[in-house]
Amino acid sequence: MTSSLKGIAASDGIAIAKAYMLVDPDISFDKKEITDADTEIKRLHKALDDSKAELQLIKEKATENLGADEAEVFEAHLTILSDPELIGNIEDKIKTDKVNAEEGLKEVTDSFISMFEGMTDNAYMQERAGDIRDVTKRVMSHLLGVELPNPALIDSEVVIVAHDLTPSDTAQLDRRFVKGFITDIGGRTSHSAIMSRTLEIPAVVGSEKATTSVKNGQMMIVDGLNGIALIDPSESEISEYQKKAEAFKAQKAEWDKLRNERTITKDGVHFDLAANIGTPDDLTGVIDNGGEAIGLFRSEFLYMNASELPSEDEQFEAYKKVVEGMKGKQVVVRTMDIGGDKELPYLPLPEEMNPFLGYRAIRISLDRTDLFRTQLRALLRASEFGTLAIMFPMIATVAEFKQARAIYDDERQKMVDAGKKVGDIQVGMMMEIPAAAEIADKLAKYVDFFSIGTNDLIQYSFAADRGNEKVAYLYQPYNPSLLRLIKRTIDASHAEGKWTGMCGEMAGDQTAVPILMGLGLDEFSMSATSILKTRSLMKKLDTNDMKKLAERAVTEAETNEDVIAMVNEAVNAEN
Repeated sequence: MTSSLKGIAASDGIAIAKAYMLVDPDISFDKKEITDADTEIKRLHKALDDSKAELQLIKEKATENLGADEAEVFEAHLTILSDPELIGNIEDKIKTDKVNAEEGLKEVTDSFISMFEGMTDNAYMQERAGDIRDVTKRVMSHLLGVELPNPALIDSEVVIVAHDLTPSDTAQLDRRFVKGFITDIGGRTSHSAIMSRTLEIPAVVGSEKATTSVKNGQMMIVDGLNGIALIDPSESEISEYQKKAEAFKAQKAEWDKLRNERTITKDGVHFDLAANIGTPDDLTGVIDNGGEAIGLFRSEFLYMNASELPSEDEQFEAYKKVVEGMKGKQVVVRTMDIGGDKELPYLPLPEEMNPFLGYRAIRISLDRTDLFRTQLRALLRASEFGTLAIMFPMIATVAEFKQARAIYDDERQKMVDAGKKVGDIQVGMMMEIPAAAEIADKLAKYVDFFSIGTNDLIQYSFAADRGNEKVAYLYQPYNPSLLRLIKRTIDASHAEGKWTGMCGEMAGDQTAVPILMGLGLDEFSMSATSILKTRSLMKKLDTNDMKKLAERAVTEAETNEDVIAMVNEAVNAEN
């Protein structure tokens, strides 16, 4: 009998496949006194050999799907499995203490992990603690005869079922076989949701009980259009959803025809549709989906995929690759946005009660100007290869922007004085703090542009953690209070002859787009996979009508739901 789960529609499309539970098994065990140490040591070596074979296969798959750099972590794990000191200590523990292999493994690896974790002045060695923990889990699973989930080994069509998907989980997914996924937690702005859209995998997140409701191998339907999943669907339900999947595929084919067109409304007004990217590898998706610019290039990957701070040259090469690849179309790079939920093992940050409200983003850059200046120099060097803009995240006051801008100007002047070529760079700021939006008229005098980061602006406006599903109802992108902050920002920039973009999830939200058009937003930056769908919608709309809609939403509406009803009425009237 079919049962269903309701969650948040995170990525469009419909997936029909068997469930693959990405859930760690129970690897607890009892400590035992043994009399035959040789037998336990043989068990240990068999588990080590099985783990090596498994890791070798995973490494080959990861290299094939993701590249040698991403697969390097598995080489480190293989090295640990062959470490004579580690293995010798486990053997000695089994012989001397007469304990089973599981206990010997646990005691020895625990001591290694504690030793590495205690090296607080050496981030590289601290990271090794995590590697040993991962390897220990794998060896222990073989000793206990239980199977660990290995997403890199998936070789048939599945729907992933997980509590949440970590970045490393996501990195192992092969799009040929992973047709969709559903998670217990997360919202539309969670990592797993954003990645699902980037990978174009239908997804439902925040279902609360997917991992407790689904069994491995059960047939699943994930409806990423409506935020629903069916468990053990009937033949008729499968047939019905296959038709829906075909209809969606046909719709996408129509959108694909717009790839090489500009975004022109029914009354002939042009809007820029840009893409948000996380690494240079995302460039292909921008081009394939007809992006007219990159409105947000998150620079954090340079810091988060490393064991030490990236050098100026490393940063320069990454920025240059993207700027050149866009062939003259604008690329807006956000300077380092570390802190909050983004931690660096080699750059310890203070523990804080409220990290999202604490030492993060531009606040770190203005404190650690050595890091900030290195990044700015790399960006200035890359600017000669295309059209580059820079924006500072988490600006709250005029003083912060002026301080950041002064450091930028100083580095630029040094390069000019040294006879180095520098492009014509626009310098702007993220608008994501309500206090900044309130003084947008003052800030607009100093910036070249604003880029509204709606994920954080909504979080801070409603005082609601965007990762907490218990307060997910307060994620209200159409609430008139938020629309007024957006209007204030756009109006302030236009009054100074500047422009405003938006690089939050809201820019590709099909309900929000008509209002944002009416409010006069200049650039819409979104997941690359949302561009063609949004272009299709905007071509059907008249900006004069959308201005009337936006005016009503800002002045007459009282609630999020009021605005949704107004949009539906206005869009239906246009079609």
